[in-house]
Amino acid sequence: MKLTAALLAFSVAALAGSSALAQPVREAKSLLMDYSSEALIDAEGAKAMLKENIPGKVWKVYPEEKWTFLSQVEGGLTREGICVVTARVVLLPRTGTVRAVLWRPEKKATAFDAKPGATAEQCRAIAREKLKEAITAVVSSLVKT
Repeated sequence: MKLTAALLAFSVAALAGSSALAQPVREAKSLLMDYSSEALIDAEGAKAMLKENIPGKVWKVYPEEKWTFLSQVEGGLTREGICVVTARVVLLPRTGTVRAVLWRPEKKATAFDAKPGATAEQCRAIAREKLKEAITAVVSSLVKT
């Protein structure tokens, strides 16, 4: 009986020690998400635009622990040389302790444009402009600026 209790205590201690070592250090999850076409804007550039265009008062009303912003810029040059761009920004809720993102948009905005005869660089500039327009539309619907 004493041997069983000792083995049980040893097993629990060993498991507690190994689980402490096995758990990775938790890094803060990104509160900004991007699913854009790399041909128009890179993910880091889109996230940087979100970061600089979302004022602090938005995060006071919609705390980072419970909300995230998603951006998506799609389109590009057609065979006829027309630059077509659609930019969307969505405010999405996060779930309980896991902080998974749910596709239940609280607010969303889409901006689009088309420009014939545009170069690839002009098309990327239009993409950035339309993303900023969509961000501004969502932010203005959330808080007074």
